Amino acid sequence: MSWGTELWDQFDNLEKHTQWGIDVLEKYIKFVKERTEIEISYAKQLRNLSKKYQPKKNSKEEEEYKYTSCKSFLATLNEMNDYAGQHEVISENMTFQITAELTRFVQELKQERKSHFHDGRKAQQYIETSWKQLEASKRRFERDCKEADRAQQYFEKMDADINVTKADVEKARQQAQIRHQMADDSKAEYSSILQKFNHEQREHYHTQIPNIFQKIQEMEERRIVRLGECMKTYAEVDRQVIPIIGKCLDGITKAAESIDQKKDSQLVIEAFKSGFEPPGDIDFEDFTQPMKRTVSESSLSNSRWDGKSEPRPGSKSKGKLWPFIKKNKITLNTQVWNLIEGGGPEDFSNLPPEQRRKKLQQKVDELNKDIQKEMDQRDALTKMKDVYIKNPQMGDAASVDHKLAELGQNMEKLRLEAQKFEGWLAEVEGRLPVRTEQTRRQSGMYDTQNTSAVNNCAQDRESSPDGSYTEEPSQESEMKVPVTEFDDEFDDEEPLPTIGTCKALYTFEGQNEGTISVTEGEMLYVIEEDKGDGWTRIRRNEEEEGYVPTSYVEVYLDKNAKGAMTYI
Repeated sequence: MSWGTELWDQFDNLEKHTQWGIDVLEKYIKFVKERTEIEISYAKQLRNLSKKYQPKKNSKEEEEYKYTSCKSFLATLNEMNDYAGQHEVISENMTFQITAELTRFVQELKQERKSHFHDGRKAQQYIETSWKQLEASKRRFERDCKEADRAQQYFEKMDADINVTKADVEKARQQAQIRHQMADDSKAEYSSILQKFNHEQREHYHTQIPNIFQKIQEMEERRIVRLGECMKTYAEVDRQVIPIIGKCLDGITKAAESIDQKKDSQLVIEAFKSGFEPPGDIDFEDFTQPMKRTVSESSLSNSRWDGKSEPRPGSKSKGKLWPFIKKNKITLNTQVWNLIEGGGPEDFSNLPPEQRRKKLQQKVDELNKDIQKEMDQRDALTKMKDVYIKNPQMGDAASVDHKLAELGQNMEKLRLEAQKFEGWLAEVEGRLPVRTEQTRRQSGMYDTQNTSAVNNCAQDRESSPDGSYTEEPSQESEMKVPVTEFDDEFDDEEPLPTIGTCKALYTFEGQNEGTISVTEGEMLYVIEEDKGDGWTRIRRNEEEEGYVPTSYVEVYLDKNAKGAMTYI
């Protein structure tokens, strides 16, 4: 089955068909190119999606990714980023293995097709030219034969006419002979051209055209085979990334299986635990007895773990609500986060004990990392200096001394800073004993014997100048501690003795109940030391007293004062 023998007379149709085949290839190239653009666009959208939900560095959102569920989500985002990369691989492979190769093949195919049909047209033009020569020779032979017949008839007519001279007859006879000779020559030429044409025509239809059409057929079959190979490559490119995409999906599944709800619950405890003790039970107070009534040592006003009693009604400080039972809109968790995220003293004394310990430990770890980094740089520069000393042509050793000195100063500063925070950390860790009801009651009895009544419990006091564990309660949610006869007698007692003086290092706005405002440089009296909660009770005069952050004042204690004995 050959186009040369079966389609010898279909030159124009073959030309159209082969052009259609090239159009099909170009259409497939366009299809693959659009597929690669879709893959690139899809990969870009996946990457943007993954980037959009990535936690922002140095933000509160980044801290949330310590939870296993958030870590799993982060792993999912990373796997989706790799998943997007595989679609980029699909686009890249299709571009190079299909689009580029097929485009080059189409260009070669066009050139080959052009060459074959050029040869075919040339052969056709040659055979057409030979046919025209044959036709011209034939017409000339025919004309010459007719002219010879007319010349013969004229000669015979002149010869039969008795009135014509002998010279005219001889002239007619010669003219007839010439025409007959021309007819014979035309006949010989026509016969020769005819034989030549027949030979060329056989060559044309049995040799040249079949050869050309056979080459066109082979070209077309190569086109079809190449198109099939490209379709296989198209599928293979997708198949090659399936294992990697499967690994990405396996990674997402593994990340989902790594979620540990118990661990997340423990992390919540570590994040929000204040370190305070819950209040004890409130004892029943029988107001029907005529005897003097006292407030129970385990009441809300005396639930502070260092055992301080209820302040006088005339004092500026009033009993506050326990932070876990108030009905304000702002919860304790929100307050703790505000304390952690907001500004405050360098030693984090505005935070609850447990949160303060965590922040100090975090600060110490950061400083140690910075010190190690500086040490690594110093070691690298020291080695460089040694190389310069041994090989002066490589550089000047003295040029490194300035940088080494600068690193030494930075390391010394960081060490001093680390020692400072380590000291605060040791102080905090030493002040976090395991409190029990018995020790709380013993502490309360000890302070009662020394008549050291204070404002309110440590848990109820505000924890920073700009925020507190208790909000000002509304009239509906306010919870008051009953005033007993003990309070009436307490009014007649002498005020708490001073145990020293203090100087305000910073201005503090005591906007919350139980605190007192001070200005920088102001001298005041100390009536109660810091019990480990970061607050010191001071007095300005007989009418004004309250708590200020310990880190805001410089305390000068009188060792002989009676109140100084309460410091542990």
